[in-house]
This record gives sequence, structure tokens and C-alpha cells, in this order.
Amino acid sequence: MSVLQGLQDRAAARPAHIVLSEGHDPRVVAGAVSAVQAGIARITLVGTTDEVHRQLADTGASVGPMIAVEDPQTSSLTDEFAQTYFDLRKHKGVSEDIAAIQARDPLVFAAMMVRNGHADGTVGGAVATTSDTVRAALQIIGKAKDAPLVSSFFLMALPEGHPSGRSAMIFGDCGLVIDPNAEELAAIAVASAASCKQLLGDAPKVALLSFSTKGSARHPAVTKVSDAVEILQRDHPDLPADGELQFDAAFVPEVGASKAPGSTVAGHANVMIFPNLDAGNIGYKIAQRIGGADAIGPVLQGLSKPANDLSRGCTAQDVTNMIAVTTLQASS
Repeated sequence: MSVLQGLQDRAAARPAHIVLSEGHDPRVVAGAVSAVQAGIARITLVGTTDEVHRQLADTGASVGPMIAVEDPQTSSLTDEFAQTYFDLRKHKGVSEDIAAIQARDPLVFAAMMVRNGHADGTVGGAVATTSDTVRAALQIIGKAKDAPLVSSFFLMALPEGHPSGRSAMIFGDCGLVIDPNAEELAAIAVASAASCKQLLGDAPKVALLSFSTKGSARHPAVTKVSDAVEILQRDHPDLPADGELQFDAAFVPEVGASKAPGSTVAGHANVMIFPNLDAGNIGYKIAQRIGGADAIGPVLQGLSKPANDLSRGCTAQDVTNMIAVTTLQASS
């Protein structure tokens, strides 16, 4: 069984109600219909009623017990959401008139459904930019009380029969935090380790990556990573984490044994923490485009309720996979 099929099967065992903010997009609708057919989730599509119904008809599906449509222009929920938005943002100078306009924005409307308990999680970003998608999630759903920050990761599903013998890994942060300091890097590592266990069911082994392995180079960028490891070892001594490690030392057992002898993580890591967004974004795209890995994400972590971002180049299958991820986050 592939990692992605296993992900869907686990989500189908605990289906959730997921709202999609871009019900006018054919990829989103097709992915949603597939998710419903797989038993992964009950779906609400947000958009203009006539357009969403047309998209559904093109897939051979229709509104029913498992698929609903909410049009922010006419929905009975819009006034409730306008009041909530005003209460949340009036300290920023937002007026009631502006709140009424914002409540009709599909991204805001979908996030409000989650915040106010009308849905368990939301997915957007097939059309909207990452910045707009994440902004709606942060402003409306908000950070979890116990989370130091909101970050992201990609679930990297390796091709079947990969020479390493591995099936999947977590790469973080490849989509949100641009240049984390040592404390933020440690927080990203803790959150990504929890996501590994939550989504893959695997015991996490966390490598904090660098261009240096165990002092082979000296530079402030290396010191930041080694400081993050010290924070992890102090605050989370039971979490298997090591660094600073070059990627080959983290991934290849023989290289790990040579460059970091005695490490229980080196050569066996399944959670890769990149030192900044440059490295993370480049790294996941190389793994995807040259290595043939499926990249699911960016998946957000640290929010009070699940909200996730799609790539604007996503396929319908990517949408289905992200619905499965969001369902697992919601049901954990």
C-alpha cells in the first residue's frame, strides 16, 4: 500500500467535515468529490451557488448529505461571520461595514466556518496565494494557545521501491517562516515531529540540517542550528533529535555513521528541519522534481484548528490528499 493510500484509509476511519474555499475551481471540486467517494470527509464547497453546481455537474456529482454549498453572498451564516470578524478586528480599526464585506470573501468565510464550529477544517490556495490563505487562517482561526508559532511542513511521499527503503518524510519549514532563530527552529522541530507521528504513525527522528556536520564548519548560520539542538535536548530530552547535520549525514546510514558516529538520528532521520525558507523551499522542490517524490503541502501546524494551503499548481489528487491530511489533523 502506498503512503498516500494509507493516509486516505486512516482518514476514512475518522472522517471530518472539511470546507473548501474555492468551490469554483474544477480541480478543487473534483478532488472534493473523490474525497467523498473515498469516505474521507463530508465537504462544504464555498462559492457562487450556480457556478459550484455547474462544477459538480461536470464531475457527475450533486449536492447531498455529503456535499453542501455555501454562497457567502446569500448564506444564512454571513451575518454571524460579519459580527465575529468585527469583534476580532475592531481593535485594528475595522468597521462593521468592512467586516460585512470581508465576511463575503470565500477565504474568510471558510475560515469562519471552522472558527465558529460549523466545520472541522479548511483547505484553500488552489487559486489564492499562500499569503492570502495563511493570513485568513492566522487572523480568524488563530494560533493554538500552546504553540510558540505557526509553521509549515511538506509531507514527502517517496516513490515506491525507493533505494533508501523509506516511504515518506516530513520536511519543515518549507513554506512559511522565512528565517527562524534558534528558538523558533526548535519549535518547528517539535511541531514537525508531532506531525510525523500524527500523519504517518511513525516515531519521529529529527535532523536539524546545515551545510556543516558536527562542527565541520564554523559560521553564525551553523551556530543557530546547533543552538536549536541544545534547546531541544534541554526542553524535550525524550525527542530523538540531532544536528547540525548535512543532508547526506541525516539520510544515508553509512554517511551518518562516518560523519556523526554514535548518533541515533544520523542516517535514519524521517523529519528534516531546514535552517531557513530558502533551503527548505529549494530542498523540497528538488526532491519533488528530480527525486520524484510527491509533495503534500504546505501543511500548517500550530493553529488552534486545521487550515491548510494548496499549491496553485495542484492537481485534483493533491486536493484529495490535502483533505485527508486536514481530516487527520482535525480528528487527532
